[in-house]
Amino acid sequence: MSTPGRRVTSAEVAQHSGVSRATVSYVLNGNPNQSISSETRQRVFDAAERLGYTPSAPARALRSGRSDVVLFLLPEWPIGPTIARLVEDLTRTLAASGLTLLLHTHPRSARPVADLWKAITPAAVINHQALTDDEAEALRRAGIPVIAPLYQFDGAGTFADFQQAIGRTQAEHLAATGHRRLGFALPDDDRLHAFAQPRLDGARQACIRLGLDHPVTRTVSLGTDSAVRAINHWRTARITGVCAYNDEVALAVLAGMRTRRLTAPDDLAVIGVDNIPAGAFADPALTTITTGMPALGRHLAAAVLNTLRGKPTEPGPGQDVIHLIQRDSA
Repeated sequence: MSTPGRRVTSAEVAQHSGVSRATVSYVLNGNPNQSISSETRQRVFDAAERLGYTPSAPARALRSGRSDVVLFLLPEWPIGPTIARLVEDLTRTLAASGLTLLLHTHPRSARPVADLWKAITPAAVINHQALTDDEAEALRRAGIPVIAPLYQFDGAGTFADFQQAIGRTQAEHLAATGHRRLGFALPDDDRLHAFAQPRLDGARQACIRLGLDHPVTRTVSLGTDSAVRAINHWRTARITGVCAYNDEVALAVLAGMRTRRLTAPDDLAVIGVDNIPAGAFADPALTTITTGMPALGRHLAAAVLNTLRGKPTEPGPGQDVIHLIQRDSA
């Protein structure tokens, strides 16, 4: 047995199994170009297990030129249900191919992100709005592929385009159900600006196209008092339908309505985004928009694997993954 706190070395495995360190390396790294008997292989495996030997990740990276880690870089976003689901899907899919996903939310005030990737030498980096162009280029110069989500639209395909399509879908549904004066419930977390602003822009675009006034915006925190203040403002402005930034904000609006003894959709229709499980159990059940997270997860996983195998990357999800989930609140 090894001493607690000390890493067992391959030399010790070699000594206990009666073979050379090179043989230990060939066996434990699965080198297919060496003729090593099954009996010798088993002795090495037994000795490694008995001693508690684990290969050094930095050493493996040094030998192969990269680790088996895929680094997933996000800005300093809160990890809500939607991002958590994406991370779970990616982790599971990449693990099936022997890769480990490492999630890092990177605040701009933190030490340079280069310190992180140089320490772990990842197989690839998934960049979701986290790297500057110069940082991404530094990774590529180091031979580390950088994968960013690719969206599929007619003539454009950016993250902002995708978010705008979500806001347009919300506003179009409310207008189609007879609402002519709309509100928009923004989150109170500045870190969500990259999502919230294009969704609001999309709702505004829909209103312009339909000949409606711009949505009346209010910021709603995840608390009843904030929601009640926003509802009072919207009622004064004769707003009858509200696009909420996401389902959590929408649920806060519904809670504020209950405090005011108002009902949805009769007094105020509310539509969210993300289709989180809690929305289906709200009172009334929350109408919402899906955002294609499963499709985005499949796209990113395939992009990583194809890139590492030298194959072309296909465009990711388009507007066809954005769907209305019709329930009772709008």
